[in-house]
Amino acid sequence: MQLSNFLSRIPITISKKLKSIFTILFALFISFNFYSQNTYVFVGSYNFNKDKKGIYVFKLDTVTGQLKKITTVKNVLNPSYLTVSPNGNYIYACTDTKTQNAGSVSSFEFKPQNKTLTFINSQKSGGENPVYLSAHKNGKWLVNANYTEGSVAVHSLTEDGKISPIIQTFSYLEGSIDKERQDRSHVHSSVFSPNYDFIFLPDLGADKIRSYQFDSLQKQPLQETSYPFTQAVLGSGPRHFTFHPNGKFAYCVEELTGTVSVYKYANGKLDSIQRIASHTDEFKKGFNSGDIHVSPDGIFLYVTNRGEENNIAIFSIENDGTLRSVGYQPTFGRTPRIFAVDSQGKFIIVANQSTGNVVVFKRDSVTGLLKKCSTNTKVKNASCVQIKEYL
Repeated sequence: MQLSNFLSRIPITISKKLKSIFTILFALFISFNFYSQNTYVFVGSYNFNKDKKGIYVFKLDTVTGQLKKITTVKNVLNPSYLTVSPNGNYIYACTDTKTQNAGSVSSFEFKPQNKTLTFINSQKSGGENPVYLSAHKNGKWLVNANYTEGSVAVHSLTEDGKISPIIQTFSYLEGSIDKERQDRSHVHSSVFSPNYDFIFLPDLGADKIRSYQFDSLQKQPLQETSYPFTQAVLGSGPRHFTFHPNGKFAYCVEELTGTVSVYKYANGKLDSIQRIASHTDEFKKGFNSGDIHVSPDGIFLYVTNRGEENNIAIFSIENDGTLRSVGYQPTFGRTPRIFAVDSQGKFIIVANQSTGNVVVFKRDSVTGLLKKCSTNTKVKNASCVQIKEYL
């Protein structure tokens, strides 16, 4: 029913205010129903064989939390991390991960109306074992982190989603105190600041969060800053990094110590204000923290713990940006490497690598707690999950 027809049936005696309420409720209903039918989930995997499926696309039912497979992609090796372009037209992937003397980034075009994901091109990643990549909001730049090589690389992007050869790259050598895991630099993520004018590079091997100013108007956009790195606690292993929606706080999950460091953020500078355990009190060693995200409402923060814990740590975020532990949610699988929160804050979807299953949780926006939906989707060696709503 069209909105105008619906409103015309309301008796004239009903106030204009009530009609306005009906208009808002009707619009919300239409918006919610549209959102339910146009939310897609992209899952990468360690397939170790180009003849096997590497990337999976699902449609998410945002009423039930069910995932329906739409399409899959072969002829791509070990897509360990995915990111969606700002306009949703392209999927970029770290490929040839965990492959000796290799490493690439690849581009795919996604057409939801046709339910197709089509390969565009690949370029060398600038180092072995690419594990993370981020696209600039203007759709013209891609920045990837190479773990084994300890490097960052910048690529330009064309309007039709094609990745250019490397425009700029930096490599790092120094390690830290854990001689087994920190023999040298291991850059584990590349995250833009809220205004996309800086980029941050947590370096697990060197216990540093490296940073550059990002000038999108320059041919080589990475520019040195007054704060080239933020020193983390030695032996902590900074892994993934995220900002609060208000842009005033940042959070870094530290893999080797199972901790989260909280920072105040302003103009490219991080100031430490808290460090808190992401693991349970019963767990004393062998930490293996993974991914980290803030809910869209800015009220809760979530962290995955792998190893023997295999759970999601839930924190409430105080007004000053600090964290308070709320509880833990088992992920119903082993090695929850990457998870994603949808833009509405209604769902959290976890990729459990070792058990090869993708689990959907409904999120309580008041308590922050999670409840598993009935779905349990099989994706062998699931490495990454991303969610995108389409108009």
